[in-house]
Amino acid sequence: MIWQTLASRTVYENRWIRVREDDVIGPDGAGIYGVVEMRHPAVFVVAVDPDDRVCLVSLYRYATGRSSLEVPAGGSDGEDALIAARRELEEETGYAAAEWTEIGRMDALNGLADAPEHVFLARDLRRVADAAHSQHEEGIDDVRWVPFGEVLSLIAAGEITDGETIAALAFAGIHLGRFR
Repeated sequence: MIWQTLASRTVYENRWIRVREDDVIGPDGAGIYGVVEMRHPAVFVVAVDPDDRVCLVSLYRYATGRSSLEVPAGGSDGEDALIAARRELEEETGYAAAEWTEIGRMDALNGLADAPEHVFLARDLRRVADAAHSQHEEGIDDVRWVPFGEVLSLIAAGEITDGETIAALAFAGIHLGRFR
């Protein structure tokens, strides 16, 4: 069945998101559907060093009320996704990469959000800055380099629970031939 939108209204917005309510006719009849729209796509960076270690950041997530282990990521703020990915990697880790490959696109929480995301693989890494100030601003507690196989074990053990990080790592694993 094709959904029909009868009317739409904005119920909240700020510089990052817009929340709208749509009057719809869906599979089970008439109703209201709430949709969160991200103003700009997000970017996720799977940075892999020559020792096959993945860069992960640890930060407290207000929405869940707990610390989360994730790949570097953030909003594109309206800029080109690759430029945003380069910026996020440097701000969150102090590293830059000479080799960048876009390895996937995904949609976060597509049952309730319009939130497009770009996933990049970053290689040929070098330290370019002390990121302590920007890490503090981002709420990052720790930056660590974890062997790729161990990252998969952290997912299996429930220590990495961020769905977008898990999906980004899956894209990297597929691209790198780890899951064949």
